[in-house]
Parts: sequence; C-alpha cells; structure tokens
Amino acid sequence: MEQQLVRLLNQTQSSQDSLRKNAEWQLKQQYGNADFPLALVAMGHHGDVPLEIRQSALLYLKTFVLACWSPQFEDFGGRLYGDEAKKAQVRQSLLDLALSGRDERKIKSAAGLVVSKIATADFPDQWPELLPTVLNIVASGADAQLHGALKVLNELVDDCFNEEQFFKVAQDLVKAVYGVAIDERKRPNLRALAVSVFRSTFDTLEMVMEDHKAEVKGFAEQALKGWIPFFATVLKSTLPSAPAREVQEADSGAAEVYRGTVALKLQVVKVLMRIRSLFPAMLAPQSPDLFSATWSELSSLRHEYHLMYIEDDWQGRLEDADGLPYTLDFLVLEELDFMQACFRAPPVRKELEQQLQNANPGDSTWITEVLAIAVAYSQITVEEEGLWEIDVNIFLSEEANVTANYTPRTACGDLVIKLGEWLSGLTTESLLLYTRTLYENNRSWKAKEAALYLLNQLLGDFQDVDKQMNPQTSNGYVDFMRYATREQEAFLRARGFLVAGSLARTSGDTIFPIATTLMQESLNAINNDGSEVVKVACIRALQYYLAALPPASTHPSQSSIIAALGNFLNTQEISDLTDSDDLLITVIETLRDAILLDTRTCLTGGGVDLLFTVASQGATNFQIALLVTETFEEIASTISATGPAEYEQLADKVLPSLMGAFDIAGLTEENALANLAAELLSVLAAEGTSPMPPKFVATCMPRLNRLLLGSQDEELLKAATSAVKHMLHHDPEQVFSWRDEAGKGGLEVVLIIIDRLLNPAVEDNGASEVGDLAAELVEKAGSEKLGPYLMQLLRAVAARLGTATQAQFIQSLILVFARLSLISAHEVVSFLADQQLGDQSGLQVVMSKWLENSVNFAGYDEIRQNVTALSNLYALRDPRIQAIAVKGDLVVPPTTRIMTRSRAKANPDTYTTISAQLKVLKVLVDELLTASGNHALDADTADALDEDGSGDEEWEDDGDGFLDLGAGMTKAQLMALGDDDDQTAARGRDDETQDYLLGWFRETAGRSGFAEDFAQLSMEEQEKLRGLSG
Repeated sequence: MEQQLVRLLNQTQSSQDSLRKNAEWQLKQQYGNADFPLALVAMGHHGDVPLEIRQSALLYLKTFVLACWSPQFEDFGGRLYGDEAKKAQVRQSLLDLALSGRDERKIKSAAGLVVSKIATADFPDQWPELLPTVLNIVASGADAQLHGALKVLNELVDDCFNEEQFFKVAQDLVKAVYGVAIDERKRPNLRALAVSVFRSTFDTLEMVMEDHKAEVKGFAEQALKGWIPFFATVLKSTLPSAPAREVQEADSGAAEVYRGTVALKLQVVKVLMRIRSLFPAMLAPQSPDLFSATWSELSSLRHEYHLMYIEDDWQGRLEDADGLPYTLDFLVLEELDFMQACFRAPPVRKELEQQLQNANPGDSTWITEVLAIAVAYSQITVEEEGLWEIDVNIFLSEEANVTANYTPRTACGDLVIKLGEWLSGLTTESLLLYTRTLYENNRSWKAKEAALYLLNQLLGDFQDVDKQMNPQTSNGYVDFMRYATREQEAFLRARGFLVAGSLARTSGDTIFPIATTLMQESLNAINNDGSEVVKVACIRALQYYLAALPPASTHPSQSSIIAALGNFLNTQEISDLTDSDDLLITVIETLRDAILLDTRTCLTGGGVDLLFTVASQGATNFQIALLVTETFEEIASTISATGPAEYEQLADKVLPSLMGAFDIAGLTEENALANLAAELLSVLAAEGTSPMPPKFVATCMPRLNRLLLGSQDEELLKAATSAVKHMLHHDPEQVFSWRDEAGKGGLEVVLIIIDRLLNPAVEDNGASEVGDLAAELVEKAGSEKLGPYLMQLLRAVAARLGTATQAQFIQSLILVFARLSLISAHEVVSFLADQQLGDQSGLQVVMSKWLENSVNFAGYDEIRQNVTALSNLYALRDPRIQAIAVKGDLVVPPTTRIMTRSRAKANPDTYTTISAQLKVLKVLVDELLTASGNHALDADTADALDEDGSGDEEWEDDGDGFLDLGAGMTKAQLMALGDDDDQTAARGRDDETQDYLLGWFRETAGRSGFAEDFAQLSMEEQEKLRGLSG
C-alpha cells in the first residue's frame, strides 16, 4: 500500500491537471480503508521516502482527519472513521513523530498540525495523556524533541482548547514555556519559539475575556510577574555581532546564535505589544524601563543596520521554518513600533515631559536624539533604491501610503507623526535643528533625504488635521528644500520638490510669496529633469500647489500643467502604462485638479482628451476608473450648468471617443474600456439639458441597444441602462421619435430592452437599473403611449421582484410601484391584487419584498419616495393589505453564547408573523428614527463604551484605525470584518424625511384604527415614537 501511496502522492503534485485529479480521486477512494491513516503516518516516519512526499502524506492525513475523524469538523463528509483502536494507534504514532529526536522541522511541524486537529475532537476525553506528554517533553526533552513539543503546544493553543480546558491547563502550560524561555542553555531559537507560544495564549485570553474578565486578569497578573522582568532582561542583552554575509544562513555556530537571538528579542517585543493591547495597565509601571531598553538598543544597532541595508543589500524580511522572523530589519521594525507605543504610556510621557521642563534653553533634548534614530532608520535602503529606479510605481505607492510594505522607514514616519501630535512645535523645530547639522557636517545624501522625508510625513499629518507650521520654522526649511532640488542625487531632488509642495499646504501665508515660483520649478522639472522619479514627484507636488494656492495664482498655469502631463505621458511606453496603476492615478489626480480650475477649457483645450487617454490605459483598475468618472462628472455638471450650448459642445467633443469604445467592444467577453465608456456616457446623460442636444439620442441609442440586448457583462448592462434612463428623463420626445434600423420606434426599443433585462437569465446585478428605467418610462410615456403594454410591464416587474435577491435590484423594482403609489396608491393595490404569480397574488409578492427590504434602501430621494409611498398605502387601510402576512420582529434565542457562523448556519434566524398593514407602520417608525440620525446603541456597543470610559486601562491602543501590518490581526478584529449587515447605520440625518414623517404621524394619530395598530407595536417602538413626535 505504501508504494501505491508514494506514487499517488507524487502525482498530486503533478502539473498535469488530469493526472493530479485522478490521483486525488484515487486517494479519496481509500477513505473507507481502516489502514489508510496508519499508512500515511507510517510514510511520515519513513526516512527513505523523499521529504516532500512524507510532508505531503501528513498534510493529506490532515485532510482525511477533517473529512472523516469527527462530525464536529465543518469539512466532515459523512463517512466516520470509527475504529477506536486504530484511532489510538494513529494518535500515538503521530505524537511520536512530532516529538521525535530527529531534526526534521518540516515533518514535525506537519505532524504537530495534524495532532492539533485530532486533539480538537479527542482531547481530553479520548486523549487525556496528550498534554501531560507534551509538557513533560517541554520540561525535560532534548533540543530536537523540545522543538517538536513546542510546535505541538503552539498548534494546541491556537486550535484546540475551549474556555474550560484552557483555564485548567493554562498555568502548567505557561510555567513550562517560561522554563524554556529563561533557560540560557537552550538554543535561542527554541527560547524564541517558547515566547511565541506564550504570545499565542493571549489570543485565547482575548476570546474568553468578555465572559471571564476577573479570571483572565488574575491569571495575567500572576503570569506577568515573572515574564516582564525576563522581557526587560532580553531587551537589555547585547545582540551578538552579525556573521559575515556569506555565512549568514549557516545552520550552526555564530550565525545560528545570531539569528536565534534576533528572533528571541523580536518575539519579546511582539508579546509586549500584545500585552499592551489587552492589559495596558499591567504593563504601564514597567514602561519606562522597557522604553529605555528599546531606545538604547535602537541607538546601538544603527551602525550595523546602516552597513547591512543602507550601504549593502543584505536579505531582509526572512523567517525560519517555524515562521519566526530573524533578520535585523524585522527586529528594528518591531522596536520602532514599541517605542512609538511607549510614547503614549503615562509614566514614560511624564518622565520625558519632566526632562523637557528641566532642560536649559539651547540644550539638545531627547527629542533630537529620537529624531536622530528616526533619520538613521528611515534612510533609503539599497533594495528600495534599486526598486524605485526600476519602477516609479513602487516609489509612488510608498509615497501615497497605499503599500502593504511596512518597513522601518514607514515606522519612523509614524513615530515622528506621533511625536508631532504630542509636541508639535518642539518636534518641527528640533527636526529643523537636526537637519541643519546634517548639512553643516556634510552628511550623506541619504541622511538629508531621510530628514526631509520625516518632515514630509509630519506636514502630511498637519494637512490631515488642518494644522499650520510655525512661520519661523517654515522659513528655516526653505533653504534646505531648495538645496535639495538642486542636488545631483535624484531621490534627494525628488524629496525636495515634494517637501516644497507640502510646505505650501501647511505654512499659510509664510512662503506664499515664493510658492508660485516653486510650482513653476516643479513644472519645469516635469518637462526637463532627466530622472523619472523626480518627474513623478513633481507631478504629485503640483497637487499640493493647486490645493493650497488661490485660483488667481494657479489659473494662468492651467494649460501649461495639462501640456506638461501630456508630454510626460508621450514619453512613456504604452505597454508599460497598462501596468502602471500608481503612476496613472497620480497623473489623473493632478490632471483633475488642473482641469477643475476652469472646466470650460475642456471645450477647446486638451484636458478631457488627456483624461480619456489615461482612462484607456487604466480602465481595468477600479480606482482609476472611479477617478476618471468623478472627474468627468465634475466637468459635465459644471459645463451643463453654464448653458445648453456649452453642454452640446462638450457632447460633440466626447461622444466620438465614447462611441468608438463601444464599437470595439464584443458582446461575449468583458471589456473594461467599454464599461468605463458606458459609465461616462451615463454621467454625461445624467447631467444633460432638457431637451438634449440634437442627434444625441440618435448617436448613442444604436450602440446602447446593441449592448443591452446582447451583452452578458453586468457592469456594462448597469451603466448602459442608466444612460438610457437619463436620456429618457431629460428628453423623452427625442427618445420616442428615434427609430432603429428596423424601423422600431424608441418606445418599442426601450420596452424590448426592459423585457430582456427583466428576464431571470440576466443576473440581478446586471439588471439592477431596470426598475428605474421602467419607472421613468411609465412616467414619461403614460398610459396613453403605453396602452396595453403598461399592465404587461408592471406584471413583469412584479414577477421579477419575486425572484430578485440583490438589494439594489430589489430597490429599483420596488420603486416602480412606489413612484406610482405617490400618485394613485389605490390603483396600484387593485392592479397587484388582480395578478396571480404562481401560488401568490402580485400584491403578496410585492408587499412582502417591499417591507422586508425597505430598511436597506439607499439614496435620499429614493428613501423619501419610499416613505411617502408607504404612508399612502397605510392611509388606505385596505383589507387586502391587512390580510397579507409578512415577517415581523426577529426572535432572539435565550442564549449568552457567541453566535459563530457555524452556529448561525445551524440555527437560522426566525421571525414573528404580522400583517402587512402593521409592518408598514413599523417600517415608518424605524425610518423616522433613522431620518432623525438618532441611532440606538446595541447592548454590546453600550457595554464596550462603558468599559472604555471606566478609566481602568489608562494606556490604551491608538484609536486612529491604524493597522500594524507587521503584527497581524487579532481574532476579534477578523471576526468583526464580516459584521457589516446593518445598512441603516450608514445613513445620515435627513431633515426633509423627518419633517414629513413627524407631520404624517401627528396627522394619522387621530385617525380611526391607528390606536389599535399603535398598541401592537413593541414597547421600544412606542417609546421611540413618543420621544420623536413629542
């Protein structure tokens, strides 16, 4: 059997699809063989089998365990592996492999992973000896065994323990790994792994803290009494000298000790950050000592870091086979983040403020020393220098802070920003003084660039919070900025231009006299500088000038800026631009700002042509498409407001390009450029004049008709439908009078389009605008033009509403009936009541979907129309509406357990059943509350706010929403990502809707039947209504 398994496992790694799938199928056929899992474990033990096959066998065993071992696994396939004797053999053999004395990290890691999966189902009932065995090895095993035991322990902590089990074993577990961590006779990488296991326990503590706050805090206080002094000792210990570059990856000797020590220090900093996030008050008393140790180490590592990464190109961001980072850049990054965190610790802040108060005027302060550290670690590395020279997109993504590449340079920027938020004036002044010393001592261009980079980060934060720099300090920076723009090194020149633009935004009137000159220098550099990096930096800097300077100063340069951007793009290879999203975004943002100085220039100048050129190269990028659309919307709206003649001129200018994009688009495949063209045409039509320019409809409708009747692309269908709707809204007569090649009139063509989009074969998303088009057609054509087609159209809308699932599509279909109900609610009810759709009436179908989805409506106008229509329906007090049973309130089960996704799937939500008449009233009460902006807090949010305000945890996490990409996410954060079902929370206050509903409720309260309906509202709803209607 083993030979067969070796062959099949080898084939599962084949690049041939058929061979791989056949091997996977044959392996699955072995699930019924009781010896199959034993054979897989045996293969893992077999030293003569290639390592990758042994690892594959164990990983396939994990797949088998999840599918067959226990019904509690989500991937359980229904066939239970029930041989308890053989299960016991599998467990023991796996554990022996994971804890063996052989130094095979990949094999033992894979075995430990399977052990943890089995333990999830079998520990402690069927496998009581598991944890004692592992802890015994941790306490007394040889290094090779210890490594396996720690890996198993880490997997168990991550995957296995529930609340009750964790508290039973937590003290023994923490004690065991503590013994390894403090034992200096152990290899440093094993000590680092032990600290990593301890850090993993905080994820479990976080999950159970809500229900066991006292127990968790008590446990943490007890454990940290020993750990925190150990952490301080590790931070204060001296890092061994780095090995020579050619032996840095050696598996023994000084290189291994160095890597292990870096990993140990790094894990210590990581666990300190984790403690701070959960138990800040416990760490605060030790924060000055920890801060001092971190500062001291960062100061001492500067030279080594400089040699490795600023002068040389050592490999960074490396992890070992256990997933532990071990390179110096990772350690520096973590320590910079911890140093930043310590700035917010009250004991640290108090001590540092005291030092500032005691300092004599003119003395160098600790702020200067921190800035010296920041400048040292924010210098451009050799790797960054090479990447930025090859691809300016990487430079721009770093500059715009849209990269996931979190580096020491980025961390230094964040550190200085936090320092500036705390001590704004002192930080900018100290940075100016330190920058002056760099120039006086003729330090390297990288150091000068780093100082200006930190200034740029500070100024960016100032701009975000509308803060201005001290005039004297601003003037002090002007010379250094100008020196930089004239330096030979391209990156320093680029930084100088960027700082100049930032100063223009944050210095008020201080540098206004020279700002226009500085802008012109940036413009000249775009045309003349030999460096691509300098050019794109200047393109970005122009955005700052255009935002900061008055139009009178910038308007004369509008045509020059647009021309410079056009010239720059002409120097680029078209094939390169397709993959240059960051560059295109920067160009579009600058072009947008220039065009919006005076959009009328688009009628005769090249601004809109350049915009479309950029769009044609970046249409596949969502952000680029959005920027182009928003920019064109501004152009179209402002020009349309100028007058019909100007709008017609704009249409004449852009329609040929848009129609050209449609002409090359196929009907069977997605074409991003055609999608964008349809979106732009929709924008142009939405801003149209009434009537539209002559031949507008005749130019657009043939292409739109072809696409709407043949395309399967959902986004294209949405935009094209919207364009037809807007044309119908602004100029129905031009639409109706147009005829296609076959002689069909515009009304018939639109009906055919609607019929196609209402067909269930078209996905909801693609048809999501058809309801609006249908409603527009009904309003503009009326029963006179539509004749018998009106009833057929409304019936088709009702029928499609019954199967619709997408929120926007449902809203658009409901609004067809809502808009009709604004005029003649009784006729709408009568029509729907007479329609039979399957086993329900049209009224049942429409009212059920309408009332269930009203809460998710988007758009102020749409919400007001919906509210008014529902109030009209309620006022009818029609027995046919009263007789319809719909979903009422959610029935909340009496449980305190956390509702996970698997539990929610097993226990779906249930609702009460109430009459549609009462549901209408409930919806209107909820809409009144929403329109007032008075959202009630749920219990969990209220509890959380109460805890936050308790003053119990004085050293808190930063509340700015910053995500530390180096630290990962907590389980609670990950679980919260999917919790965005409450659409109403996104709505803002709507005074017009609120006024209407308040008046309506006051008027309706005295009418017959309202008191009975009011009595059936929940107590909460009654109180809401009393409170808001006064």
